[in-house]
Amino acid sequence: MDNNTCIRLFADHEQIKSCKNKLRTAQESFASLSNILALAGNEVRLKIVYLLEEEKELCPCDLSDILGISIPAVSQHLRKLKDGNIVETRKQGQTIYYSLAQENLKILKLFFKHINVQTQKLKTV
Repeated sequence: MDNNTCIRLFADHEQIKSCKNKLRTAQESFASLSNILALAGNEVRLKIVYLLEEEKELCPCDLSDILGISIPAVSQHLRKLKDGNIVETRKQGQTIYYSLAQENLKILKLFFKHINVQTQKLKTV
């Protein structure tokens, strides 16, 4: 870092040290949130995650019907979400139901609250 050039006259070394400590302390949270956002950055996966939050659990057939895409396409998205620990599964007979992993639900609810507020605003216009 000493090789970097900067035009400021004085560096606040305590502030720099404090910020580095904050980042170091929150590293695990950054990694987790980054993973969630990367996976939910795809519009179809974001819709799947939203629907799972709204409905609590759905099977691939339900998602296929709702989203208007093939079951194999839904399954590929669900596989990525499952590999990323965003969703979890429950099997009942031959049917696999998907739901959001509880550890990610708190983070995701903030995003869905924003979506629901925006939707309500559009309905009142």
